[in-house]
Amino acid sequence: MHRGTGGVVRLGIDLDGVVADFNAGWMRLHADEHGTELTPELVTGWDDLHEVGGFRSMGEFWWWARGGDRRASIFRHLDPYPGAVETLDRLARSGHEVVILTSKPWWAIHDTYHWIADHALPTREVHMLDAKWEVDCDVYLDDSPKVLPTLARKRSSATVCRFVRAWNDPVEGAVDVHDWANFAAVVDDLAG
Repeated sequence: MHRGTGGVVRLGIDLDGVVADFNAGWMRLHADEHGTELTPELVTGWDDLHEVGGFRSMGEFWWWARGGDRRASIFRHLDPYPGAVETLDRLARSGHEVVILTSKPWWAIHDTYHWIADHALPTREVHMLDAKWEVDCDVYLDDSPKVLPTLARKRSSATVCRFVRAWNDPVEGAVDVHDWANFAAVVDDLAG
């Protein structure tokens, strides 16, 4: 653990589905480009976005999401969830280290850094990787049904928090959090 004096905690924070409202963002862009009326409640699975959006495959969904000459990728069109940035700011002001751990395709790297800057996330450390467990943190916050079990298994001495979403199930060894106030309370308890 990195907990230092004063209960400083190193926080490994996922972006999409946790800080950034990925589904509302892509659906708003989809509505602008295709005239659809989709709502985030339609997403109940991790890999079924193409079905919700009327694409033939996830590959086709990601090709559309990539953008290109006509617009930036989907990752520049997302809004933060209510309370996300404010809670991270408060935790950082309390001395905790905010470490961004996000999985991104290569074409989203620059848009992701722009998004982090646009929303002034209080971090000095950003990792774009699939194996999030490789970055040592005291607390992890994620929503991925693929990432959470690995974090819980490989970082069993850390506190792994599952941001409860329709596309994930409880994970043994993970703490369920339902909103940003709930997450802040977990961190405050750990920090003492």
